[in-house]
Amino acid sequence: MAQLREIVAHAHQSGDYQPVIEIIPYAKIIGVCCERFGEEMIFRLPKNPDNIGNPTLPAIHGGVIASFMELTAAFELTLQLDQPALAKIIDFSVDYMRAGRDRDTFAICTIERQGRRVGNCSIIAWQDKRSEPIASARAHFLLDSLTALE
Repeated sequence: MAQLREIVAHAHQSGDYQPVIEIIPYAKIIGVCCERFGEEMIFRLPKNPDNIGNPTLPAIHGGVIASFMELTAAFELTLQLDQPALAKIIDFSVDYMRAGRDRDTFAICTIERQGRRVGNCSIIAWQDKRSEPIASARAHFLLDSLTALE
């Protein structure tokens, strides 16, 4: 737990959030990045041929988009908690609105409610314009039995 706190504290001080993201190996595999713009955390999934699900279009695999959005919410909660820890997913629901083309994809998470036991988030992902999302999602996380690095 102390190690995660130190990683998150250093990330907030330095503005480099990559060490937080690298805690989850799959986030590193698909290439998730994060940058802070004022109070907003914007997550980026860079163009990557390994993330393609439909080579005909080409389009990003829907599972990669959903995973990227779930990771966005998990990282947002981790970075916002007073006692940083990795929240456990309870449920996740995604709505696909258009194909995620083979280019950089961005996501932002809004924590709708953070109680003592459960955190509720909404996430949108877009490519060209934030006002034209490729997918939106809702996620609920368990906060009272947090898992953390030892």
